[in-house]
Parts: sequence; C-alpha cells; structure tokens
Amino acid sequence: MKNYLLLLLLSFFIFGCSAPIPHDVKITPSKTKVAFIKDVKPILDKRCVTCHSCYNSPCQAKMSSFEGIDRGGSKIAVYDAMRLHAINPTRLFIDANSTQGWRKKDFYSLTQKFDANESYNDSIMMHMLYDKKMHPKIIGSYKPETDELICPRNKEEMGEYLEKKPNHGMPYGFPQITDKEYTTLTQWIAQGAKGPNKQEQKVLTMPSTKAQVEIKKWEEFLNKKDPKHTLTARYLYEHLFLAHWHFSGTSNREFFELVRSYTPSPQQIEVIPSLRPFDDPKVKKFYYRLQKIHSTIVHKTHMVVEFNDAKLARFQELFIAPKWTATPHYMSYATALSANPFKVYAQIPTKSRYQFLLDNAHYIVMTFIRGPVCRGQMALNVIHDHFWIMFENPENDLSVLNPNFLIAQADNLAMPIETSSQSLLETFSDAYREKYHRYFIAKQKEYKKFYPKGQTLDSIWKGNKASDAPLLTIYRHFDSASVHKGVLGSLPRTMWLIDYPQLERIYYSLVAGYDVFGNISHQTNIRRYMDFLRFEGEFNFVSLLPQEARVPTINSWYIGTDAIEEVSKSKLIEVPTQIKYKTKHFKNELIEQLVENHILKSTNIHFDKVNYIKNGEKAPEMPKSFKTLKDLRIGARALSSHGQGFMKHVTGADVNVLLVRIKLPHDKDVVISIVVNRWHDNVNSLFGESKRLNPNLDTLDFINGYVGSYPNAFAVVEYKDIPDFFDVIQNFDASEKYIKKFRKYYVPRSSTKFWETFDWFQNNFNKQEPINSGLLDLNRYYHN
Repeated sequence: MKNYLLLLLLSFFIFGCSAPIPHDVKITPSKTKVAFIKDVKPILDKRCVTCHSCYNSPCQAKMSSFEGIDRGGSKIAVYDAMRLHAINPTRLFIDANSTQGWRKKDFYSLTQKFDANESYNDSIMMHMLYDKKMHPKIIGSYKPETDELICPRNKEEMGEYLEKKPNHGMPYGFPQITDKEYTTLTQWIAQGAKGPNKQEQKVLTMPSTKAQVEIKKWEEFLNKKDPKHTLTARYLYEHLFLAHWHFSGTSNREFFELVRSYTPSPQQIEVIPSLRPFDDPKVKKFYYRLQKIHSTIVHKTHMVVEFNDAKLARFQELFIAPKWTATPHYMSYATALSANPFKVYAQIPTKSRYQFLLDNAHYIVMTFIRGPVCRGQMALNVIHDHFWIMFENPENDLSVLNPNFLIAQADNLAMPIETSSQSLLETFSDAYREKYHRYFIAKQKEYKKFYPKGQTLDSIWKGNKASDAPLLTIYRHFDSASVHKGVLGSLPRTMWLIDYPQLERIYYSLVAGYDVFGNISHQTNIRRYMDFLRFEGEFNFVSLLPQEARVPTINSWYIGTDAIEEVSKSKLIEVPTQIKYKTKHFKNELIEQLVENHILKSTNIHFDKVNYIKNGEKAPEMPKSFKTLKDLRIGARALSSHGQGFMKHVTGADVNVLLVRIKLPHDKDVVISIVVNRWHDNVNSLFGESKRLNPNLDTLDFINGYVGSYPNAFAVVEYKDIPDFFDVIQNFDASEKYIKKFRKYYVPRSSTKFWETFDWFQNNFNKQEPINSGLLDLNRYYHN
C-alpha cells in the first residue's frame, strides 16, 4: 500500500504538472485540391517567409521553398556564439537531400499529423495557425531571434508551448492571416501538405533558354583543365559562391548560384557538401556548375552580380592574358595552404586579384554584411554605426608594387580560419595578434621606402567605369547592417582606407572562412581579428591627414581605451602626407577633395543633399510650409542636428531603421529611411557595449529609398502632416502629447493595418529595385 501511494504521488509530480495536450483541430474536408504553387506559396511568401527564410529562422523552419517546409524544424540553434564544440552543418539543399536524410539529422515534420483522421488535424503547423486564430491578440514583446524558443516537435511539447507562450501562434507576434488564407493553408495541410508536381518542379528549377546559353559559356570557361584556368576558377569560386548570378538579357527574377558538383553538365547537379569554399572537395575530379535558385528571394541574402560577355572578357583580361609570377601550376587543398589566399594564389598577379575585388567592390563588401556572419552583436559590435570606405589605388598598392613583400609576409597574414572548432584554450590567444603586429611593422617600413614623402590623392582608387563603387557607405543597425554605393548621410566619425591584403583578409575572415556552425573559439578569434583589420583601415585613412592631426583623430574614435600602442603612435606620425590642406577641418576637406575633384564623375557619386553639411555650411531653418519635394528635403536637412528625444524613444524600443511612406498627391508616394546612428565611445571590445553608448550624441540620417533588410518600424505620413511629423522628430520629449502624435504615424505590429502596410512597402521595393529587391525580414520588427 505504501509503495502504491508513493507511485501515485510520483506520477502526480511527473504528470500532474504537465501542460494539457491540445485538442486536434477540426477541419472541414474539401473536395477541391489545394495546389502548392498556385494557392499556398503566395501566402507563405507574404506571411511566413518574412521570418522563416535563413539561418536565423526560428527553429530552423525555413519556408522559402517546399524543400524547406518538408525538412521541418529543429531544436538546434544555428547562431550560438557560446557553444563549446562545432556542430554538424544543416544547410538546406546541401547537407541532406531527402525527407529521410533530414529526419536522421533530427529534424521533425511541421505538417504531418500524428493521428489519422480526415476531420481533425494535429500537426505542429496546424496548431500554430489555429492558436493565432483563436487568440489573435498581441501581448508583450516578440523577438523571435532572441526569445527562448521551445520548438515543439510533438503534441505534448505543443501543449507546453501553448501554455508557456499564450498569444504566440503564427504569424508570431503579428496579426492573424485572413480567413481565406487560413482556410487555404489548413486545407492544404489536411490534404497532406503536398509540394509541386513534377512539371511544376521542372519549371521551378529549369533555366530559361537564354540562361542556358550563358550557363554553357561560363561552365566551359570555369571547367577548363589547364593550370591557369583551374586556379583562376578556384579563386573566382571562392569569391563568388554567395553571389546571385544574373545574366544580362534574362528575366529580372532569374538567378543562379555557383557550386562545386560531383557531376558534369548535362547531368543533374550533385553538390559537394564541403563546409567552406576552400575546403578539399575530396574527389579527384569535380565540376563548377551554375544552379538555378528556386527558393523565394529574400533581401538579406540577395547579392546580385551581373554576368555577360563583357564580364567574361574582363576575367580573361585579368587572369588569363597576363603573365603569372611563376609557371602556372596546380595547388593542393591542404588546409594550411588553402586557408591562406596569399599562399595558394601567389602565382596569380596581385594586381589581377586586387582589380577583380575592386571591379566587384560593392558585392565583396556586401558579403561582409549579408554573408554568413550577418546576425547579432557577435558579428557587428566590431564596427561603428556609420562610416565610409575607400580603396588604395592598385597602381600605388604596396602588394602590387612589390609582390615579393606579400609572399614574404604570407605567414604573418594567416587568419584564424583553418578550423572552425579551435581549442577553447585558444579563445583569447594572442597568436594572431602577434602575426598581425609583425606584418603591420613590416608594412609601415616598406611604405616608408616607397613613399618617404607620403601619399597623394592619387593613392586612392577613383574607379575605372560608371558601375564601379570607389566609395561605399556602411550603416550598422545595431544587430544588422547595410552597404551602399557612394557617400550617404552626414559626415561620419570614422573612415577606412582599404588596401589589397586588408580587403582579402576581411573577406576570408568574415565570409569564405567563417563557419556559423563553429564553436566559441572560432567565432571569438575572428571577432578579435576584425579589431586589427578595422584599426588598419582607420590607420590607413588617418595617414592621409596632416601628422599633427592623426593621433588626436584616432584617440577620438577610441574614447576610454588605450588602443594605440606607443609603437603604433610613432608609426602613425613618422611619414608626412603630400595632400595639401587649407583649413583645420582636415577630414571634411579630404573627403570633399575626393568626391568633388578626384572620384570618376561617371560613377555618379556625390554628397547627400539632405544630410551632408559641407565645411562652413549651416543647417537650414525648418520651412514654414511644405509644397514641394525641395521643401521636404530642406525640412529633413534642418533636422540633422536635432532629434535626441526622438532617437532615445525609438532606440529604446530597438528601432534603428524606420521606413517612412510619404503619401503625396496623385499616388506619387515616396519612401524615406530614417537611420539612427548610435554613438559609441569605441568599438574595441567584445563586452560592455551598452556602457560605451552615448544617446546624447546619436545622429539621424534621412535616406531616399530603402536602407537595410530588416525594417524595425513602418510609418505612414500624409503630405499635409509633414510639418507635424517633423515636429515629432525635432521636439519629442516623451510627454503624452508627443507619444500620441508619434503613434498617429507609426504602424505597430499589432495594428490591423500592419499587413496592408507591409505589402505596400514590399511591392514598392520590388518596383523600385526589380533585380536587387528581395523579401524584407520582419524578425527585427520589435515594437508593438
């Protein structure tokens, strides 16, 4: 009897506190077949893919293709900066190619029902949709990337989820879908959640006739077997594997990706699942293939490179026509070699490699932002919120002028990318710091030999053609970032001048060599290495300023830290500059000389008419009325030195990018991105970022069009209300009056007009950027 009571008590303890298992969802069967492509995919694209599309998809539930839906969900987080050991990769289309393959990797179905019953359904997706329908109210905050996720895989865990997270059905933290959309999705699930038929799948994956011609041309070039073509193709693949290839003259929305395949054309592509592009393919013979992208295009990973005959001729000119530094020969994939581009590609002329990177500078820098290291503070707290970058002229670059110097320094240029599961004891090792320091000292000595009087404006690359991007703007939006051609915004605090070895190292550290599945040591070492590379770019820039201005300038970027060692200070001031200055506003004067007198005019790079205040200029007064677009620009310009109260309010709600629709007469609406640039005393540490922020020094930029992939907020403003909206920005004081005025324009995630607003912005974006647009991501639309 005693044992029975003990067992009863134990059972009550174990099961009595369990969450109730949810009832199966009743479904009214339909005889009409619901088609995935025609009926289901448009709903998923508009309402699900906005959060479920990439590595940051909650529970790895990727809805951008049927293959991702069929794969299902996982409890394993891809982004985990604290894991002790690297995990096996789970890349869709690469690491498994069947439902069973993903089940072996512990993925579970989201659409399969547990009990067979035509009138009821108990799949995970059905419960998520039904819970939102029954409990549509949006309560509290929703941060799907950082919330503690349960990722239910069965009915018991579904019950736990619903109990712990009331009002957290799908769409997560957004208004429910329409009744018609709900019926379509639930009927599709009830009918077995079938994907495209064979013909539809063929249409999805088959290149167009025009594209097939281009693919044949490019694959022939990339798969030539002589050493020169082989090593060239290897170099190109390592830099273009993330590119969305678009062939001139084909559909605006037809894109391809370059892969390594076990099989040659015309056989079906079988992707070699190597972790990084420089890893050993582990087969004697493989083939570069171009594979059509049939997943929904999302902006955060959409990096377009245009390919045509001119591009092919340029590659021939850069890599095939020149004489190499040694007789072209094959190179092995030994890790120590392949992870160091300065060794494995030493025989390719440095100028050819550097000019390739400059020809594609916008794309290359974009990969730093939208590549694998694209999420969260671990990746982004190494940079300031707003800065401009420029590039060393190849004719002046030391590594081009003296290729032997680069070869001699190859060991010192090694990066922490040979393995993605480094020993935990190496997490804060100074090994790469010491290598970098040796290279830095040697580089300064060599530059002093070549330029004892310092460099001129000609040392900065001006561009060669209209499509070049010799100047780029980087915006950091706290936990995301964006890159733009030209000089956007007001004068930033910091600027970088990048040379070839630095550009190549940033690329291999953040893109080719970065493993999102790696451990804490791998990720931390790359973060620390980026400190060196950031400092090098800033050092290169201030070396163009007068000697007396250099150390004070660097110190102003590193407030509260002794970032500059004494040896660095001496190196910083020992070589003069040949650039002549007329004022004490050296930074303004230098960038104005560059933009107005040096950069190739056909690049169409000019100062931002709204935000940039030239040396000696003053911000205009706020207009009394707004009758023209010019008045709108003047009004925004007048706000350049105001808005601290407004900025504190929005950043307090994690809003760093606000997309504003200005509703003009005759449907001539315009979109403006309001970008908050948060002041950091310095960005020289992994830790304690909040202590280095100073909201009183934050600034606002008003940028025409769309900035970033992750809007944090939407606002809609009638033309007649612009003076009032600008008053909110200029004079916001957190009073009830101004909070009420702000809410008049802001569209919270709980608004019944939210989806209507999102659809307008997305459709407008697609119209404005027919090739480069992609689905905006709502994972970071935080405020309610």
